[in-house]
Amino acid sequence: MFALQQFAVIHALTFLGQNVLGSEIINGEKAPDNEMLYMASVQDYRGNHICGGFLVSENFVMTAAHCYDWYPTHVVLGNHNLKRIRNTDNDVIEIAGKYKHPYYQDVNRGYDIMLLKLSRPVRPSKTIQFIQLPLHEMTLNENEKCQVAGWGKINSYGISVDDLRVVNVSVISPQNCQNGWAQHDPRNILPTSVICAGGYKTFKGACQGDSGGPLVCKEMAVGIVSFGRFIGTKPVCNYPDVPNVYTDISKHLYWIRMILHGKKS
Repeated sequence: MFALQQFAVIHALTFLGQNVLGSEIINGEKAPDNEMLYMASVQDYRGNHICGGFLVSENFVMTAAHCYDWYPTHVVLGNHNLKRIRNTDNDVIEIAGKYKHPYYQDVNRGYDIMLLKLSRPVRPSKTIQFIQLPLHEMTLNENEKCQVAGWGKINSYGISVDDLRVVNVSVISPQNCQNGWAQHDPRNILPTSVICAGGYKTFKGACQGDSGGPLVCKEMAVGIVSFGRFIGTKPVCNYPDVPNVYTDISKHLYWIRMILHGKKS
């Protein structure tokens, strides 16, 4: 998306946002129980929600590669309220394999995408559905209206919530996104193959975290929540601030198809 010189990349790594545990939807609302049935809560062995995800086939949930660092062990499907987990076959499914993009190093360098192979196949039902992925590389229009959803805090210093929350966000052009980040430091250089939406010149968006959840446009998952802004070690969700950054799914379709069809990356 942007031409990068080596020295600029090195400086940028210090200043770009990092991931943070959980999901934080700012100025959103509770998602209806009969919508967004593809959403998954990615959890650790203690049953703690660590990242969002979304069901893309009967065998795979897609999430962010940086969620690997939180040691996910299972996913919860078909339940928007995490206190209502019943531990039935349809709710809690163990992770049998974790496939990070082979070029992923950290969120600042891009490729922040991972596929989680489920221990058993999932059938669509009245509470669980797949979400469509792009069929080819695509470019979103500036100001296109999309949605992002997740579980967790509703402001920078708030408490986590149990109900899935969703908020509408608008797509930000690559140049405006880069300009928004550069306002805080000229050395901020965004990775390639990302989408920006929300968090900038608006009071709505995802916070750092909401990690792994989908950016949904026209009922299709086009992005994965990757990062936002930190000050020191603390996430900043005091919008309007800087654009939220998502992995562009359409730029990784060849790799995705390889994994979905059982071929190693």
